Amino acid sequence: MGLWYVNADTLARSRFVLSPLAEAFASLKVLHAGTPTHPGERAWLDTHLPGYRRRLAADPVTALLVRSGLGREWIADFLTPAPRDGETFEEGVARVRAVPPADARAHLTASLRGPLPTLLDRDDLPERAAELLTYVWTQTVLPSWDRRRHVLEADVVARTARLGRDGWAAAVNTLRPGRTRWLGGNRLQINLHTYPPREISGAQLVFVPVTPQTGWVSWEDPDRYAVVYPCAGVLAGGPPPAVPTSLAALLGPGRARVLVLLDSPMSTSQLVAVTGQGLGSVGRHLKVLLDARLVERRPAGRSVLYSRTAAGEVLVTTQRR
Repeated sequence: MGLWYVNADTLARSRFVLSPLAEAFASLKVLHAGTPTHPGERAWLDTHLPGYRRRLAADPVTALLVRSGLGREWIADFLTPAPRDGETFEEGVARVRAVPPADARAHLTASLRGPLPTLLDRDDLPERAAELLTYVWTQTVLPSWDRRRHVLEADVVARTARLGRDGWAAAVNTLRPGRTRWLGGNRLQINLHTYPPREISGAQLVFVPVTPQTGWVSWEDPDRYAVVYPCAGVLAGGPPPAVPTSLAALLGPGRARVLVLLDSPMSTSQLVAVTGQGLGSVGRHLKVLLDARLVERRPAGRSVLYSRTAAGEVLVTTQRR
């Protein structure tokens, strides 16, 4: 398994950050695979996959670059610079573009675990990678970035609340279940690959959510390390829990959906992102549910999380039968 050794100070200083470049690269991975990572991605792929494939068909060098860079066990490092807090997509992709060509070729050789194809023995690989990432960002991610950003922010709120409630072990264990785990004794398992462990104490450690159900690790040794992980559950756009017809008739469809979604604590911004309802509508639904003592709220950092009360749980459970 892949291990990072992290001391208490480094873990305490770690933080969650959003990265437009990471979101674009995660979307590139979905386009490359050609299959949705969750049902909500089907329509997105139907819209964007044909254009992506046409682009690569017209540019065999870049097509080979992508196939080579997305190795089975290892992604070419220059494609995934460690995200920086507050960095725009343009700033991030500029770092890809600035990679020395010799480094890019070496990274591709590592991801291939074999010799570099003759077609890729050239100096414009960083520029080609940056242009493809820019295409993915502008054509397939940017049109929905506002919604994606709200979803990512909501995920961070929930993770931060869990961190404050249950500690780092619980927070880390839910990032990529089965792959990312806190093993104790300053050991952070980052994946299932058998690579030499890394001592990262003293470096900046960031956790970066993306909406596609994928993840990876990246670093700028020895100063910055990142764990990129997929948003949890319903936030990622998968099928929401069904709203019982009887409950919708009793409370109204919008209000019933809010109550059903509170299987786990969620913030107002999470509910807005998941339901597609406006902030005002969600707020009114929550007020009615609070007044009826079907939900309760509690602070979580700068946000407020809502969850079902015992009475709300009984109502939803009963109507689901």
